[in-house]
Amino acid sequence: MNTLKVFKSLVKDSLDVITHGSKKYHLWMGVLTFIMLFGMYCYSLQIDQGLSVTGMTDRVSWGLYISNFTFLVGVAAAAVMLVMPTYILKDIDFKQAVLIGEGLAVAALIMCLAFVIADMGGPSVLWHMIPGIGVFNFPNSMLTWDVIALNGYLFINITIPMYILFRHYQGKEAKHNIYVPGAFISVFWAVGIHLVTAFLYQGLQARPFWNNALLGPRFLASAFAAGPALIILVLAIIRAYGGFKIEDKTIQKIALVVTVAAQINLIMLVSELFKEFYAPTHHSESAYYLFFGLHGKDALLPWIWTAIPLNVLATLLLTFHKLRNNFKVLYFACFILFVAIWIEKGFGLIVPGFIPGPYGKIAEYTPTFVEIGVTLGIWAMGAFVFTILAKTAIKIENGELRYKK
Repeated sequence: MNTLKVFKSLVKDSLDVITHGSKKYHLWMGVLTFIMLFGMYCYSLQIDQGLSVTGMTDRVSWGLYISNFTFLVGVAAAAVMLVMPTYILKDIDFKQAVLIGEGLAVAALIMCLAFVIADMGGPSVLWHMIPGIGVFNFPNSMLTWDVIALNGYLFINITIPMYILFRHYQGKEAKHNIYVPGAFISVFWAVGIHLVTAFLYQGLQARPFWNNALLGPRFLASAFAAGPALIILVLAIIRAYGGFKIEDKTIQKIALVVTVAAQINLIMLVSELFKEFYAPTHHSESAYYLFFGLHGKDALLPWIWTAIPLNVLATLLLTFHKLRNNFKVLYFACFILFVAIWIEKGFGLIVPGFIPGPYGKIAEYTPTFVEIGVTLGIWAMGAFVFTILAKTAIKIENGELRYKK
């Protein structure tokens, strides 16, 4: 069988699948396209006028873009919680969801790279990060490690599902000796991408709010709570509208992963709060600003005091077996947990690290219309990419899309 011929047929059939669907599907894709166009308009303003149109300053130089980047690295890494039991431990209950999880990882990684480009000001400066052309500064720079980790993980999460779907498209089973080694690598790589991202902040001694030994482990705990929580919500939508059968036990097992990770994340949060407030020093000022305000400045208070109760409530709901097995309660708990961790790893982590400044100056940060527009556009792009990947994968896995010899 001519591999190139089969691949061309797969591309052609996939294009046919993603351009046809129900009215709800076309409405969904239309809304996402409109939001992406709006995001492109906002981005054009940023390209034209520079980063001055954002709320970022020389005092708070990372804002909404890097907050979302940090959060989405965790969402991408969470795919490993489905890859490991499916490909390595051979748990068939996870098999139905693993390709969906990997598709979500691909979409999340594309969004991560888009947020980095947005934060750098524009694509014209990206050549600085290309080895051999720009100043890559490897291995001394943690940022170069992050570039390698993110692109490597993206490559793994594209190639493994692509190989499996390509074999299934031909009506054949994927060969374990080809994709299982890649699955093993992806397990360690997933942990690596989030630890490297944590080390970016943790290694900055002048920012005591980030210079915390718990930062890396807490990044992993929050990632393995929020990522699978999002996967559960996506699976719920696919079960309702996607025409793909997903067993209750699959969602229940993923919910158990979310529960344990959420509990560990909450314990680490309590540990951090104890360290900051039991015997506070001048290094605790960022935490005081975040949780109680400082010198009359309290822009982040509504955010963090929304996130903490949501986090506690979600963890409590998930902890009780009877409540967790009620799917309505489970979906609600997963949604509020996802929102809580998005706030904690965004406004609750990135922004307060800059406040107060080295000389005690407090310069608060509020995202502008342009930043919000670009952010919504990138999230819409991620949803658009995931919808395309999921729709094609579901058709192949259901046996509706096969190579015609």
